[in-house]
Amino acid sequence: MRAARVIIATLCALALPACTPSPENTADGRSDEPVIASATSVPPMPPRPGELRLDDVDPCAVLSADQRVALSLDNPPSAYVESSFGNAKACTMRSTISGNVVRLALVTVEGIGVWLDENAQVDARQTTVNGFPGLTVRTPGMDNVCNVEVDVAEGQFLDVMFRDGGNEKKAKQDTLCQGAQRAAEAAVAGLLQRR
Repeated sequence: MRAARVIIATLCALALPACTPSPENTADGRSDEPVIASATSVPPMPPRPGELRLDDVDPCAVLSADQRVALSLDNPPSAYVESSFGNAKACTMRSTISGNVVRLALVTVEGIGVWLDENAQVDARQTTVNGFPGLTVRTPGMDNVCNVEVDVAEGQFLDVMFRDGGNEKKAKQDTLCQGAQRAAEAAVAGLLQRR
């Protein structure tokens, strides 16, 4: 008799979420409830065309002076350590022309798969950067920034952040993602030249 009660209680507990009403949809079909995007739906990354190890690279030397001019990054690069990526060497560059900021972080303590983990809670979409697999990453609730992550080597990735640095007219996130893609392409080209 006690076993039957346990089974019934378990079945009721399992059935309860299935009977919980879902949030009402708006007229355009979207849910009123906020959704935290997860990268779990992203298919596995394609293979890299080679390895671009980041261990002995100066992040402020990845982009040449000509590349920085082409990206309108007219302020001098500034090196620092990015603690959120395992003390990755990083470099930030600002544009007084556009007001945007680019940050390159050379992550050598984990691979790009960190962005595909369900705990990342980001919207990650596959892209290609000069033949290398990558991800365009948008973080819900942070529409003033876009990242492009490039799978450059086993257990390493290049993080390219492109953000609005306080422009008079706020840049749209799609525009920021395009800027991140351009900066990532220039950075990978710079890394390829260092081979």
